[in-house]
Amino acid sequence: MDKIDVQILQILQKKARIPNVEVARTIGMAPSAVLERIKKLEASGVIQGYEVRLNPDMFQCALVAFVEIKVSDPGSFPEIGRNLSAIDQVQEVHYLAGQDCLMVKLRVKDNKELETLLLQRINNIHDVSATRTHIALSTFKESAKIVINTLS
Repeated sequence: MDKIDVQILQILQKKARIPNVEVARTIGMAPSAVLERIKKLEASGVIQGYEVRLNPDMFQCALVAFVEIKVSDPGSFPEIGRNLSAIDQVQEVHYLAGQDCLMVKLRVKDNKELETLLLQRINNIHDVSATRTHIALSTFKESAKIVINTLS
């Protein structure tokens, strides 16, 4: 990956739907060369995909909760992680260092849906021993963007 690839990635993170012609114009390359670079970045796994960010209020899923999930058997983390990932409302699943627990970010309609999800889905996963839930009152920043350091 060189400086041009980094420039392309920075542009795509700002606006994934930008036409290749506009990317090419911005960095001073031919559109065909930019397209080829993007295809190589996709094939190599640098670009994993493209997503649309939807307004959660429009889909009745504005409540954000973070759930710490304690497990009784640390060897079951991969299986529990897969089970949590299969729940539609779960947006992220993370294994936390030093905590022997998983952290899940989820979006639901309201407290009732959260309660149902906790009682009927999450707490029923084998080896889940306890949960602690944190409800976000406001969100000031939410992004999947990562910092791309420019290459020297």
